[in-house]
Amino acid sequence: MAQQQWTVTAIGTVASSRSAVIDDDWGDVTATITLLPPLDARSVAGLDGFSHVEVVFLFDRVEPDRVHHHARRPRGNPAWPEVGIFAQRAKDRPNRLGLCTCELVAVDGASIVVRGLDAIDGTPVLDVKPNLIEFAPRAPVRQPAWSHELMTGYW
Repeated sequence: MAQQQWTVTAIGTVASSRSAVIDDDWGDVTATITLLPPLDARSVAGLDGFSHVEVVFLFDRVEPDRVHHHARRPRGNPAWPEVGIFAQRAKDRPNRLGLCTCELVAVDGASIVVRGLDAIDGTPVLDVKPNLIEFAPRAPVRQPAWSHELMTGYW
């Protein structure tokens, strides 16, 4: 099957105090997602009933020639194994998509305030979904030891 291309449009933009690409300490970062027209307060009606949202965003500052398609060591750490790009959550992935489950702090008109969104100021947001517990894994979760080490200071 030939590769297909799709066009997506940003639904909003992140406003955050973090403007530098830094890998750690995202837990206390509060950010605001401002929806773009034609989206407005009607688009987020009822969202405030949820404690968490899932935000899909674009790592728009990753240059296309910096994208990884195969294996590499996460964060270039020689102590960690070389694993495929789909076995890590790196920003320089083929479609440069980010996904983060965040605490929903507030909904204010056409703005969504979240805590723990690992996206920097000006990042395009492609989608926001309420986090439903029924979509969580239905079986025990496992992950390799190196990934726990990587995440030690992330949040």
